[in-house]
Amino acid sequence: MNEYTAKNTLVLAKRHHNTRRTYLLVNPLQAKHLPVSPGESLKMMDCLGRQIARRYPAAKLVIGFAETATAIAATVAGCLNVGCKYIHTTRESYAGLTDWICFSEEHSHAVEQKLYCRDLAEWIANTPQIIFVDDEISSGKTLLNVIEQLQMEFPEIRNRKIVAASIINRLSPENEKRLLNSGIESMFLVKLNGEDLTEDVAHFRIEPAMPIKAGNRLADYELIQTNEPFMDPRLGVDISQYKMSCQAEAMRLSEYFLRSFQKIHNVLVLGTEECMYPSLILGQELERSGMVASVKCHATTRSPIGICLDETYPIRSGFKLHSFYNYGRETYIYNLSSYDIAIVVTDTTENDPWARSDISEALKAHGCSRIIFVEGGRRV
Repeated sequence: MNEYTAKNTLVLAKRHHNTRRTYLLVNPLQAKHLPVSPGESLKMMDCLGRQIARRYPAAKLVIGFAETATAIAATVAGCLNVGCKYIHTTRESYAGLTDWICFSEEHSHAVEQKLYCRDLAEWIANTPQIIFVDDEISSGKTLLNVIEQLQMEFPEIRNRKIVAASIINRLSPENEKRLLNSGIESMFLVKLNGEDLTEDVAHFRIEPAMPIKAGNRLADYELIQTNEPFMDPRLGVDISQYKMSCQAEAMRLSEYFLRSFQKIHNVLVLGTEECMYPSLILGQELERSGMVASVKCHATTRSPIGICLDETYPIRSGFKLHSFYNYGRETYIYNLSSYDIAIVVTDTTENDPWARSDISEALKAHGCSRIIFVEGGRRV
């Protein structure tokens, strides 16, 4: 019996000021919008990965979609064979890099994504299957758009098996057939029908996330740098090396935190936007230590979601923040609680006191007095 169903992987929220699709599917186990045990989150992701590995054990290329599926795709890739390459799309800018394929994402608040393609020809040549991973697939239009553009640049992809993997699959029979006719197989944990859910959230009266009040930009927090910069899956990584590097850093940091803190009851490990996997691995390491009563993980996000105090609504508080990656961009954090310690894990290359201060103020508003930033960006 499948332990993952709509009941434990799906709640509905309402997008704020998005007329393209007013509702948002929120997965309570995904560690994005809602706090969750890192072990439980990674267990769900691993379940999808093992399913794919059983069917396509020779696959050596996994492509994830930013921002919500970055950790899912990394976990899926980690279930495949040694030598598997993992890359995810991004909305970030890279000065001096020009080898990108750009595309639009259906229903999104941020329509342009891009995929770095410098090494794709080699990776495509070395794999019999290509696994595309998203948290949810609804119409399949985004995937078809990506594959069409990839086929123009890399015609050999037409000779590869394409798999669309997701936690939730909402493809209608017509859209499922369209993907199959394009040679794309769907794999998933939870199958739902593709009905429009607009009316299911229409009755909720929502408010926007609260802006952080301008205040002390030298907020009281601690700053730690990783021993080595995180490997960058936006540019492509060998998944075995990526997993080992994230695990090694998680073990080092976990030992440091457990030695340094006399008593730890509740810990939050928070990722930033596309950087989710390293925070989940650190959270899992702290959770496995048995020395912390409760560990939760989630992440900041670009998604503007409405706030509502209705007890049946999932997003009941939220703050608007400066992004670590782009000062002019708005990001959000939802459903913060009170924690003894909050650890913010980021792969930013910037040293932005505004972004750190915003998250610090949001955490302090919920009673968190000790805040630590772990910065794993490239040294500049």
